[in-house]
Amino acid sequence: MTTDHSHRFSVAPMMDWTDRHDRVFLRQISRHALLYTEMVTAQAVLRGDRARLLGFDAAEHPVALQLGGSEPALLAEAARIGADMGYDEINLNCGCPSDRVQSGRFGACLMAEPELVGECVAAMQAVVSVPVTVKCRIGIDDQDEAEALARFVSRVASAGIRHFIIHARKAWLKGLSPKENRDIPPLNYPLVHQLKQDNPHLLISINGGIASLEEAAAQLDRVDGVMMGRAAYQTPYVLADVDRRIFGDPTPAPSRGRVVERMLPYIDRQLAQGVPLNAITRHMLGLYNGLPGAHAWRRHLSENAHREGAGVKVVEHALERVKDRISEAA
Repeated sequence: MTTDHSHRFSVAPMMDWTDRHDRVFLRQISRHALLYTEMVTAQAVLRGDRARLLGFDAAEHPVALQLGGSEPALLAEAARIGADMGYDEINLNCGCPSDRVQSGRFGACLMAEPELVGECVAAMQAVVSVPVTVKCRIGIDDQDEAEALARFVSRVASAGIRHFIIHARKAWLKGLSPKENRDIPPLNYPLVHQLKQDNPHLLISINGGIASLEEAAAQLDRVDGVMMGRAAYQTPYVLADVDRRIFGDPTPAPSRGRVVERMLPYIDRQLAQGVPLNAITRHMLGLYNGLPGAHAWRRHLSENAHREGAGVKVVEHALERVKDRISEAA
């Protein structure tokens, strides 16, 4: 099976979660997992504060920028800006089902307009040298899943796209909230497996409901890449064995304590730039999930990181508390 090494394992773009601070944190756990930004609209890239919207730390590589939009010229310009800023990949969102996204004619509703998506990605590819990829669902609303997905992928691939990341659930644009769309529509992994079998020349990554490395490794027998979403955020240390198991890197995984220590210089730099501590530590709350000290870790950060003047000492004290609890349990 043809594989693209950099895409064998990735962390999904998640609104309000996968910001620059979260990505730096996750990078301390895995050196190789591909990280995605939150979705940024092309309009925002062109008209907004680019440093705030698109800025990222060099430590985040490999990192992909996910764009939202449906106007080829605007997406092309936003893609060019993203590539010039150093992103390793530009991804077009064709999977988000929120009302706000639909009203802007982008996200999952684009599954109904494969011709337009083809025009968008062709325009994007014409102005960048980094890969342009597409993230989509298996269909929307009353579409026949197999027919809709095959038609969409065929048309968009004809525009030059080689890599598709497919959330293996249909999106219901009417009747379900974005949260419900992450859980209620049934997963259809076999359809994505069949798509890969029918298109061996394409890179197909699978997304949706994958909660462990065991599940990810099993999927890699059938597709080229696995994208993990909420599990990677809520229990981030699940990424600790990604480099060895998925990428074949024998370097020992860092301990949780070492991950925290690696974050301290970054936190110091961000605090000096005026970033509040809790904007960073909110992403770190799940690091000790499943261990005896998890509650002490979360509680200390939650109660203290938001306070005026909170600094790295808060994180250091939280680390001392969790180490004490783990020692007591041992």
